[in-house]
Amino acid sequence: MDIKYVPTICPYCSCGCGIYLVIKDGRIIGQEPWKEHPVNEGANCPKGKNAYAYIYSEDRLKMPLVRKNGVFKESSWEEALNLVSSKLKEAAPEKFGLIASCRNSNEDAYVIQKFARVVMGTNNVEYCGRLCHSSAVAGLVPTMGSGVMQTSQLEIELADCIFLAGVNLKETFPMISRRVLRAKDRGAKVIYTDPRNTATARYLADIHLQLKSGTDAALINAMMSIILAEGLENKEFIATRTAGLDELRNFLSKIDLKQAEELTGVPIEKIREAAITYARAERGCILYNQGICQHTVGGDNVKLHADLALLCGHAGKPGSGVNSMRGQINGEGSGDMGCLCVFYPGFKRVSEEAAKFFEDAWGVSNLPTKPGMTYIDQLYNCKFLYMIGGDPMMVVPDVNNVKKVLQNMNFIVVQDIFLTEIARLAHVVLPAATWVEREGTHTFVDRRVQKINKFIDTPGETKPDWLIVSQLAERMGHKDKFSFSSAGEIFEEIRSCIPQYKGITYERLEKTVGGIHWPCPSEEHPGTPTMFLEKFGTPDGLGHFQPVEYKPPAEMPDEEYPYFLTTGRSIFHYHTGHMTRRTPKLMNEVPRGFVEVNPKDAIKAGVKDRDIVTLETRRGSIEAEARVTDNVQPGLLFIPVHFADSCANVLTNSALDPSCKCAETKVCAVRLEVKR
Repeated sequence: MDIKYVPTICPYCSCGCGIYLVIKDGRIIGQEPWKEHPVNEGANCPKGKNAYAYIYSEDRLKMPLVRKNGVFKESSWEEALNLVSSKLKEAAPEKFGLIASCRNSNEDAYVIQKFARVVMGTNNVEYCGRLCHSSAVAGLVPTMGSGVMQTSQLEIELADCIFLAGVNLKETFPMISRRVLRAKDRGAKVIYTDPRNTATARYLADIHLQLKSGTDAALINAMMSIILAEGLENKEFIATRTAGLDELRNFLSKIDLKQAEELTGVPIEKIREAAITYARAERGCILYNQGICQHTVGGDNVKLHADLALLCGHAGKPGSGVNSMRGQINGEGSGDMGCLCVFYPGFKRVSEEAAKFFEDAWGVSNLPTKPGMTYIDQLYNCKFLYMIGGDPMMVVPDVNNVKKVLQNMNFIVVQDIFLTEIARLAHVVLPAATWVEREGTHTFVDRRVQKINKFIDTPGETKPDWLIVSQLAERMGHKDKFSFSSAGEIFEEIRSCIPQYKGITYERLEKTVGGIHWPCPSEEHPGTPTMFLEKFGTPDGLGHFQPVEYKPPAEMPDEEYPYFLTTGRSIFHYHTGHMTRRTPKLMNEVPRGFVEVNPKDAIKAGVKDRDIVTLETRRGSIEAEARVTDNVQPGLLFIPVHFADSCANVLTNSALDPSCKCAETKVCAVRLEVKR
């Protein structure tokens, strides 16, 4: 009997918490805390305490599947890859789409985007960050020059004021909420904007601005107007590190605070309290995520929060800045590696210059020089789709219509660990390795690169994503450009092509508990926990104010659909739920989808707690269990996004933010009826 305790990183959110796995005779049998890991210091959330169970699920994919006469049949890799190769050779570059996942390692993601560009000749490569984080890029690039998290998560506890903008931190990032609690112990104040009375509102917030859905812009403009009227702006910071205040001041001078109160539903004195609290802090830290991003004005919302930070001088020092909370284990790294239709690796914007750089680096010619299609555009315009680790049948709005589009595609290949909702529509399904069944690196929320080692063998015929893609590239005539023998070899190519990663090596990562923050320009460099200490990432190094007008959501309640619907997450589940719904301890906590209904609305609709109700929008309907609660305001309904049998995105609106093509999945009009 051989029992080992091996250190690794939790496979769920982007915090990068350490855990110890207990392995007996090659099988994981349990886990223990990793107390020395700096991110979580031995603590874990419910998901992190049950990190490995899903990999032993009975329905784990173990062999390639090929659809024959409408039915999946187990196949050899030879047959499956030959079929995929022959079909993809038929695809014109403009009709092929490749969508990666935030669960891919950096090495996987790098090989995936290289396949799209070298083998398929297209920039039609994306990942699920388009559906949430793209708003951050649209908002922060023009204001501060980069959409990345600006401070280390450990430094959050240095802040004197923490502004949680639409992020239910207590449930979605529990380990980071511990940093907020430590800051509170030092006297910090917490401001929180959310239409719901969440656990974050109850346990973390000193000031909960419970605004109406989709009115963030009106709220932040009112806060900035008050700060200027009170003379609380950071004049020295503005003079030395920003541009454009006069234009912003002129715009804000026309703000009607009474109208802002009416639009948001938040009393103006409470808005004033929040504004003054944030402005007077020495270090102000804004943390935000999908609550402000998944709107048709998501990019504008992020710009406004950047404006607020610049106005008060809360950027460019530890424990401050405007910080996007990436949701998944490699949400940052997948973008860094170039799984974006507008960026090559290292955020080199698609252009002739960038293409030439990678032609030289990869020894190829004729790389694409025009931006490709975004995630959703690929679904609606491509005829050949290669989906690696993602599931648009769960995460894309207006799922019923998405299904129709997918059913009309010429060819779909899905590469995943389970038969997901989109995999059920595929022509070929390829079984992939999970997290500790392969070696690789991930880049976590604060640009923290950590290495995850292989500790157990893959089940059946499963393989790492990078190896599957490389073997497919070989069959399509590009063996010499994909002849990687290991993840380490891929990482060396990453280091040579992405300056931010140049100083990070596998050897350094093995010796550094907690990883290394990029940018890390040399092997002697310690990494960069805090961004923009001296200048911003804009061309002139200044932060640029961006005045933004309030615009209402694309779809408002009316007589036919009288309620607002919003979506979000549960502490016991993770995104599409494919992993957590296969974890018994988590399913025991929340076994099914539900809808939160305010007691006043429940009386009006004749709904009792635990009734099965029908929710319907202009796009479709689902059934869910009602939970009558004061967590939601009258007129607002909430459903979690994790359950296929009550899929939230059957209902949500496909209207897009024009600046980044992120969909408005956080607000739409819905009606509620008791199931008879």
